[in-house]
Amino acid sequence: MHKFSKINSNVSKSFSIDLGFAFNAATAIEGSMNTFLFPDLIADLDLIEGNGHNIHDVKMVNSILPVMLDAGVKDFESFTFFLEYAYKIIVPTETIKSIGEIKKIFEKYPKERIVVSVDVKDNELYSKNLDISLAEFKEILEELGPDEIILLDITGVGTQKGYNQELLDDFKDLKDKLIIAGGLNNNSVSELEDMGIKKVLVGTALHSGEMKLLD
Repeated sequence: MHKFSKINSNVSKSFSIDLGFAFNAATAIEGSMNTFLFPDLIADLDLIEGNGHNIHDVKMVNSILPVMLDAGVKDFESFTFFLEYAYKIIVPTETIKSIGEIKKIFEKYPKERIVVSVDVKDNELYSKNLDISLAEFKEILEELGPDEIILLDITGVGTQKGYNQELLDDFKDLKDKLIIAGGLNNNSVSELEDMGIKKVLVGTALHSGEMKLLD
């Protein structure tokens, strides 16, 4: 049995990335009947913060297992570039320049390689560039029909206080596509599974040892 903190510490000594775990809700938690799939989300913090990059290291990992990469995509061109380094690329509302850029990505590339991250802070859409409401962006998502949507409650990140029920209720009709992230704890995973949420993204609860992964 391995704790996430052990795995992550070995990685972070080499370069500044955040290695996360995205898994089906019933897998990977100690005591589950199923087994751990694999860690597949990498956030290149250096790249996002403008302090260099680690994309060649990401590409190396991607050659072993499919990577979902958060590189702070801003537009169609940057999305296209990062496809050379990871199988799936996250399109975050925090950094994308416009709705038009999102639509260009969906017009060109297969949905299986696109993951939209709905970044939410204090129950409002969080973005540096998009001047629309969370409800308006949800309508756009319904038109685009992505295969996977990360619903990230930024306010809850690192708190382990549990998922944001109000936010989840707002997106309940998209639950088959959702990857829930932000504030999750050991109880959250089973509760979300009972609601029909198939995927979660967990970081802090694994770092702290509250959750354990099966070999």
